[in-house]
Amino acid sequence: MKFGVVTFPGSNCDHDTVHVLRDVLGYNTVELWHKDHDLKGVDFILLPGGFSYGDYLRSGAVARFSPIMQEVIQFANKGGYVMGICNGFQVLCESHLLPGVLMRNTSQKFICKNVHLQVANTNTVITKNYTHNEVIKVPIAHAEGNFYANKDVIKSIEENGQVLFRYCDENGNVNAASNPNGSVNNIAGITNEVRNVFGMMPHPERASEGILGNEDGRRVFEEFLQQV
Repeated sequence: MKFGVVTFPGSNCDHDTVHVLRDVLGYNTVELWHKDHDLKGVDFILLPGGFSYGDYLRSGAVARFSPIMQEVIQFANKGGYVMGICNGFQVLCESHLLPGVLMRNTSQKFICKNVHLQVANTNTVITKNYTHNEVIKVPIAHAEGNFYANKDVIKSIEENGQVLFRYCDENGNVNAASNPNGSVNNIAGITNEVRNVFGMMPHPERASEGILGNEDGRRVFEEFLQQV
């Protein structure tokens, strides 16, 4: 089992993600450059957080046209596993591998803090290690994390069980007060219909080591080999 982490111009969580996969969990992990077409035989691709191409047009909109994304899209369409974190989530939405878009936070401010998430779906390879409705704490760091889709798309996402995580308070209450960016239905992460493409705005790689004081995000990664 081999993992690949893509680096775009402006990525700043690529090394964090590689560190967790390679050094903390011991997975065979390679780094993929945005201009390449070679996926190096990976089985699971991760698009990390950051500010690809400076996000000057719209978050992820330019990165979507990087050469490697042609390969990532084909890989995903053939059933390969792909996960996007923060900016990576934005890239997946812009690439139409996931529904919806990520817009400016309703506060119009960059937000960097720990938030609580309710685990809404445990029937995927990145959430099977949690329990349904479990509350975990994971940090966010974004200015455009406001997930939006039209009513029909949201209805489909909800009915198909594609929501992975929702913003909540420490007691698991999902409400406007616990929504840091204005995302519709407090959505913090989703999957596609066939459950091989995943996106989440919070950063599990920043909550994967005891030395950081939080390992709640580690379980997103540590069941990959057992589940895939």
